[in-house]
Amino acid sequence: MNAPVYAADAARLTGELRALLPGWIAGRRWFAGKGTAAPVVEPVLVDLIHEGDPALLQLIVRAGQPGHEEWYQLLVGVRDSGPPPPPDAVIGRVSDSGPVLYEATGDPELMSRLLAHLAAEDADGVVECHRVAGADIPAGLPARVLTAEQSNTSVAYGDRLILKVLRRLQPGPHPELEMLTALQRAGDVPSAHPLAWMQTSDGFAAGRTTLAILQRFVPSRGDGWALATAEAADCITGECASVTPLGGFADEAQALGRATAQVHGALAEQLESRDLAAAEVGELAAELSRRLETALDEVPELLPFARELRDIHHDLRGIAQRGHPLPVQRVHGDLHLGQVLCAETGWVLIDFEGEPGHPLAERRRLQPAVRDVAAMLRSFDYAAHHALTEAGVRGGRYARRASAWAAHNRRAFMEGYASAGGTDPRCTPVLLRAFEADKAVYEAVYEARNRPEWLPIPLTAIRRLTSRG
Repeated sequence: MNAPVYAADAARLTGELRALLPGWIAGRRWFAGKGTAAPVVEPVLVDLIHEGDPALLQLIVRAGQPGHEEWYQLLVGVRDSGPPPPPDAVIGRVSDSGPVLYEATGDPELMSRLLAHLAAEDADGVVECHRVAGADIPAGLPARVLTAEQSNTSVAYGDRLILKVLRRLQPGPHPELEMLTALQRAGDVPSAHPLAWMQTSDGFAAGRTTLAILQRFVPSRGDGWALATAEAADCITGECASVTPLGGFADEAQALGRATAQVHGALAEQLESRDLAAAEVGELAAELSRRLETALDEVPELLPFARELRDIHHDLRGIAQRGHPLPVQRVHGDLHLGQVLCAETGWVLIDFEGEPGHPLAERRRLQPAVRDVAAMLRSFDYAAHHALTEAGVRGGRYARRASAWAAHNRRAFMEGYASAGGTDPRCTPVLLRAFEADKAVYEAVYEARNRPEWLPIPLTAIRRLTSRG
């Protein structure tokens, strides 16, 4: 097939991809079945977005081990001439002399075609393109793929637009699109503005499924993780502007607390919010307890804290028994310093999809806002200890400086949160401790599996949280 690709070629290319994809998809960062036998891959939707040479195919495939398949989205380039794609993008060739099939998100030409396709607002096919009313989508912007993401793939267009291509698909309303749209309705809220999105039509076998979200690009001087760890390193080694390790980043942490409270306030106003019934508080505590018991079976280092951690969940149940209301609402769901950008106008929260590996219904569930707060507090703790490791310093003095930096910025974040109208987390210590402990237990499991040398970080937090002194 040494010719431009047209619609009539799609079926033949689909057959080639059915044979080539199992070996290729198993090595993708976003594929959940890594480490198992070669998956079965079955294309269930194929749409030729752009004809010619190069051509662009959009695929939805069902992939995984039999009985454990999941849905994934692929963007496949088909090129017979011109510069070859990078070797790590190549899926394979149709034949020894035929066109090469490759991962297309790194191809600026094809990503420009994809943007034009999205901007055209075509809602008649099995894949629909929708534009937010009044959204400006300029053409001719240079495309570049961003490499930091693990779960999805983002393509930036100049410094104006960013397209998040969702990889692991789940049918139903997508939380990021829902919440970004709600925050845009609210007005002056520190979040990116949605511009357009792609989704399958009702004719797709799995039902409506969001495939990609186009947002306004947020120029920034960096994400919170990079900025916080740099400040923490300066203070731990005694090089920050303040005499003690308490000054670095405190103003930024306080401003971040205010931005988080503004987002929570807007989400509560624009989307559903209510108080949990007493039985629901008990169910929440039971859910945390189930996660704890599973973690205790896997991470023996948690066992010395088991009784105290169970007591934290008992205290949470007591909130309902004493008749205290527990408000819940839509929350970010995966908030940490890497999910915020320091823009010219202040902090901007990004990536509202929650934890991508969790079921969609769980990510859209109403939660106490303090869950996000607790997650950010844990992120400050990680930033301090990461900086300590990167600085290459050891010993009690440096460790105490790291702990002091984390504690100071945790307080500053909570002060900022309370000052912007959020419920002061320090006024609900039982709830805050329960969600901090839950996050730290999750971290302990993750570190035990992936980075055992980092396990002391969550264990130190758990020791603090379970101490009544």
